[in-house]
Amino acid sequence: MNAKLFLLLALVSLSASAQKEGASIKTANPTLEYGEVITLDNAKKILKAAEAFATGNQWTVVIAIVDSGGNLVLLEKLDHTQFGSIEVAIGKAKTAINFKRPTKLLEDALANGGVGLRLLAVPGVFPLEGGELILSNGKIIGAIGVSGMQSTQDAEVAKAGLAALK
Repeated sequence: MNAKLFLLLALVSLSASAQKEGASIKTANPTLEYGEVITLDNAKKILKAAEAFATGNQWTVVIAIVDSGGNLVLLEKLDHTQFGSIEVAIGKAKTAINFKRPTKLLEDALANGGVGLRLLAVPGVFPLEGGELILSNGKIIGAIGVSGMQSTQDAEVAKAGLAALK
């Protein structure tokens, strides 16, 4: 079984089991569609705003932006950020794209235990807050992943970047 099929089956199983137990992995919109890929210009706007927010708070982070296919468009590692955050930021962005939801929702499912622990068996999943979808005209055009600080702070940086497109 290939990894994407396994991933899909695991999420379907997780969602169905969670609904039986009165909890679920939430989505902003389960029918959300992938759109065109993010432009380099828009990716730069998001990155610049995210960087400004992070440096304003003296936070050392890595900021990764992927397109709607999960391909890396931009990556920036602020000075003195730990090297391990590079792969984590990319992973958060790709996880948001692959599951069509902010990574915070996967983190919450895992933290709740029970059937949420099945996420640990899904290859390539980064269930850590800090991965957010980038939307345009109601469609997913990319995602941003941030790593380096506490996950809640990473998410603040990501959301500050997203605000640049509004």
